[in-house]
Amino acid sequence: MDQHQVAELVEKYLRGELNPEERNQIEELRKSNAEVDQTVVEYHFFLEEMERYGQVRRFKSNLYDTHHTLQENGDIKPLYLKAGAKIINLWSKYRRVVAVAASIAGITALFISGMITIFSPNAPIRDIEELRRKVSNLERQSTKQLSEFNTFKTKIEPGADVKFGGTSFMVDANGYLVTSAHVLKGAKKIYVQSVDGKDFLAEIVDQYTDADIALLKINDADFVGSNILPYGFSRKKTDLSEPVYTLGFPKDEIVYNEGYLSAQTGLDGDTMSCQITITANPGNSGGPVFNKNGEVIGILNARQASANGVVFATKSKNIYQFIENLKEADKDLNIRIKSASSLKGSNRSTQVKRVQDHIYMVKVVLG
Repeated sequence: MDQHQVAELVEKYLRGELNPEERNQIEELRKSNAEVDQTVVEYHFFLEEMERYGQVRRFKSNLYDTHHTLQENGDIKPLYLKAGAKIINLWSKYRRVVAVAASIAGITALFISGMITIFSPNAPIRDIEELRRKVSNLERQSTKQLSEFNTFKTKIEPGADVKFGGTSFMVDANGYLVTSAHVLKGAKKIYVQSVDGKDFLAEIVDQYTDADIALLKINDADFVGSNILPYGFSRKKTDLSEPVYTLGFPKDEIVYNEGYLSAQTGLDGDTMSCQITITANPGNSGGPVFNKNGEVIGILNARQASANGVVFATKSKNIYQFIENLKEADKDLNIRIKSASSLKGSNRSTQVKRVQDHIYMVKVVLG
């Protein structure tokens, strides 16, 4: 099946033009293959962007026709530039339209690249891979273009070599976050992005490499901390088969997934971590794992490449140990880890709405 046929099939699926048997086949494939599911999601986003861009084009055309008609009828007067007058900056006027066009171009290229990856033979990979999002040159180029078009939205310098490393989440409402230490590898500068797209400068406080945990602190004048976190951190042992869920940034918006605890230990019997059966993709690394009561039980950090849905997480008790060791070494470090969760008894949708504001994408500027 060539790229054109694949794209046509996905488009028909999204538009509801497939028969029930064909639709069921694709839905089963999405459940068994996370990469196919991610590609369908990205193509859905691409179609939405195309439609949005078309709406902008149609609006501008209607606006021009209306202006021309009013001018011909004498209802408005044409504007002429006087000597010495400042010329309108067309770039500023049409910056948003150009940004949308650039975004669509980047998404198109990424979609084609993703299709090639899925339907081509797999390259040899390690059995265990870190859940750190690796950004290709094409993605970096698209990111640089968008940052130049929308400098009012980001604090990252245009042209910076940015790696979208993974996910982090608040351990203290005053701007302290935890993530996986491997996410920060090679960092010259670190930015964290909130769920509403705001960037904040952060710095590494310390790292606990044995447990693959790092502590970050937001040091940004624009950041306003909250009073208290809605979730707590559990020290108790999580039972096998207990349902869990995650929130993270495998793409440029927060993504929810759910699963269950499948083993009390990690790879090769590692007692510092546990095994979870859940869908996780690059970019989820460093993200929280919650139980049904809205308590953090771990931090996602790796998946088993040879087995679908096998993911490993560092247990939350390691966060306690890490923070306590730091506080003993630095008496001025004022971090309070909350154990009780105010989410207990709330339904899953309510929990997610209250939690997501405390979860951040990690952007690493390479040295």
